Amino acid sequence: MRSGITRQALRRHRWTLVGPACTQLLGAAVIAVMLMTAASLSAPGLSAADRRSVRAGGMTDTTAVFLGDSIYLSVLVVAVTMNLAVSRQLRDIALLRSVGATPGQLRWSVLLQAVAVSLPASLLGIALAVPLGSGWVALLRAHDALPDGVRFTPGLVVLPIVVGIQLGTSVVGAAVAGRRTIRSAPAIALSETSGDRRHIGPARTALGLLLVGGGIAGSAVVSALAADQADDAALFVLLAECIGIGLLGPVVLRAAAAVLRPLLPGGLPRLALDEVAALSRPLAGTLVPLVLAMAFAGIKVAARTTSAAVTGSPGPPAEVWTDWSGTAVFCAFAGVAALNALVTVLVSRDRDLAVLQLAGGTRRRLLLVVSSEAALVATTAVLLAGLAAGATLLPMLHTSLGTWLPRVPAPALAAGLTLAFGVVAAGTVLPVAVLTRRPALHRSGGAG
Repeated sequence: MRSGITRQALRRHRWTLVGPACTQLLGAAVIAVMLMTAASLSAPGLSAADRRSVRAGGMTDTTAVFLGDSIYLSVLVVAVTMNLAVSRQLRDIALLRSVGATPGQLRWSVLLQAVAVSLPASLLGIALAVPLGSGWVALLRAHDALPDGVRFTPGLVVLPIVVGIQLGTSVVGAAVAGRRTIRSAPAIALSETSGDRRHIGPARTALGLLLVGGGIAGSAVVSALAADQADDAALFVLLAECIGIGLLGPVVLRAAAAVLRPLLPGGLPRLALDEVAALSRPLAGTLVPLVLAMAFAGIKVAARTTSAAVTGSPGPPAEVWTDWSGTAVFCAFAGVAALNALVTVLVSRDRDLAVLQLAGGTRRRLLLVVSSEAALVATTAVLLAGLAAGATLLPMLHTSLGTWLPRVPAPALAAGLTLAFGVVAAGTVLPVAVLTRRPALHRSGGAG
């Protein structure tokens, strides 16, 4: 019965599981690239001169930092996207409990789903790491960050490490998502999934406040560290703030909707606000990668441009290129996770959207409602990212450069805002435009 439940879940929810699969593929590829790059920098065939050049250029330490950052980001976004995908199945889990499925059967089914998604995605990610890693090392050589003698060296030794990280994180995220419904009595589990699940418990609220407050306090500690140590520690501070924001996300989104509601006329705008409030729990999961990507990019850009403005030195070209390229890779990673999370939430609403169409809602009206929802979510994420980046960056700037005023070029700010709103629109408005082209009557019978 357990394997039958798992097959049915994979078939019925295949589109919501595509998101975590893509995230895990990307995470596995990035981690594998960094592991193989680290091995390439100490390959036996390197000459003594090349080894000295690698050490002098600091690429060994830089690669170690990239590797650590990629692991942190992968663990975070894989857990978020897998948790979100399984949480979309809670009603099905409750129904299975009501017809006799045991908690043990459902628990193993959820874990098997995580394995079925994670294992092939991780293996494909490792395979993609070979051409990606070769291109990465070639670019490092082209920008004089590595000597010409360094060549990318693939190795199967990364296989157990990458698969272990991705699989373990995916299983934990899936188990956490369904644990309460699986353990509850069938009638209670079904009533909870049918009712209002927007409210969060005091434990989650307290932990969210603790992480946000601890991150803000930690930024003051980080500002007193040496520059190289501060850069590494700042990521932990930012992660704590972003996870805390994710935990408090339902409260934040409902508060934003409540503030705007009296200011907007009735009709479509208020309908969009009500939808955001109703979906505050699943949408909160999308805030973590969104805020992380924007805050991380904001800190890197502001720190580099402010330092150049104050000191008059932009830094060595190879170092600048490595910093920008690493930032782009990790922001793309978090951006893909955010996109996948948004698509997962939207696809799970297909049946509700179809019912609205059958009740008289036009395709244009649905697109306008979802566009308004996307604007609210994106604006909230931008504001939260600004607060997280400011709390992390400003003490560091004051300590190291003697200024509280970050310099952010207008083109960079405009590009960041465009990308942020573009990612949210691509994860919400675009899927609705595709889904609503299908007959509403067919979709209202069940969305997979």
